[in-house]
Amino acid sequence: MLEKALSGSKLYWGWIAALLALIAVGFCVYLYQLQEGLGITGLSRDVPWGFYIAQFTFLVGVAASAVMVVLPYYLHHYKAFGKITILGEFVAISAVIMCLTFIIVDMGQPYRVMNTLLHPTPNSLIFWDIMVLNGYLVLNIVISRITFSAERKGVPPAKWIKPLIYLSIPWAISIHTVTAFLYAGLGARPFWLTAILAPRFLASAFATGPALLILLCLLLRKLTKFDAGDEPLKKLAEIATYAMIVNVFFVLMEIFTALYSNIPEHAHHFEYLFLGIDGYAKLAPFMWVSELLAITALVLLIVPSFRRNTKLLVVACLAVVFSLWIDKGLGMVVTGFVPNPFGKITEYSPTLPELTITAAIYAIGFLVLTILYKVAVSVREETRRL
Repeated sequence: MLEKALSGSKLYWGWIAALLALIAVGFCVYLYQLQEGLGITGLSRDVPWGFYIAQFTFLVGVAASAVMVVLPYYLHHYKAFGKITILGEFVAISAVIMCLTFIIVDMGQPYRVMNTLLHPTPNSLIFWDIMVLNGYLVLNIVISRITFSAERKGVPPAKWIKPLIYLSIPWAISIHTVTAFLYAGLGARPFWLTAILAPRFLASAFATGPALLILLCLLLRKLTKFDAGDEPLKKLAEIATYAMIVNVFFVLMEIFTALYSNIPEHAHHFEYLFLGIDGYAKLAPFMWVSELLAITALVLLIVPSFRRNTKLLVVACLAVVFSLWIDKGLGMVVTGFVPNPFGKITEYSPTLPELTITAAIYAIGFLVLTILYKVAVSVREETRRL
């Protein structure tokens, strides 16, 4: 079926060429990082995790959110999701590939990742995170391959695939739960030391994923003959609405607990995040933008008439994605290190090499997603003609 990706319009090939060019530039910069080390990034002794791990955290949520279409379709037989379930699985595949790539570039040397697999430490959460991500990637590749091939032939999928589909549902939740444990298990970082971190991660994931899938479905409707229909998009919008409400509620609970208890080790992180400390406030403007986007998204999603308006739905979904990207892709990781356990403030900003490599990894993800979506749309157009 991959041969379907070898034909397309000038727009399609222009997009592919742009992604390949970005990947090539990023790979050259990565070779420079490989030679010079992580010293070319903005990371330091006080802030050892930065933009790479932040993107990894955000994308794990995107990957886990595929369960929001898999569960209703396969477990509750919600047939309206029939056209978009494969699209959600393809998003998960591309997101996991990006996650694993961000781990590789963040570790500095590729052999360190191999050492994690060849010499595993069972009490290391990064080992389990790598294992569950790889397992989830394999599950989605196998499931999407078997189910989509059966759909193309017009026959039911093989019975042996059903247990794997059911296994993928708790597995999706596990990948973001283990990621949350990476942070919550670090007792010296009060910003992450909360039992609600995993539920908060999942709530944000279940808002981001459906919002992103809505945008992709609307883009396919505009650029191709594929139309997922209005009913699944409405249901995805409802899922994103409830998940966003829960996510905002969890954030407010965190803020109240930290500020009302007035324990300095907890309160200072939130103070730095939203107000800054002693003139150090690099993240504060971004976080206020994130909160404004979250409020905008909630208003547009909660009001039914706004949510049913396609143009406003696009604005709401963009607001959800960018709000949570700022929250998890900028604020969540860096703030855990600022101030450090001794109260010292060392701010962090990603360098140009970091941004270039990050853009290249996103280009890899979009390239994979473009090819997979091209195959899906082409096969369905072919099936419809038959």
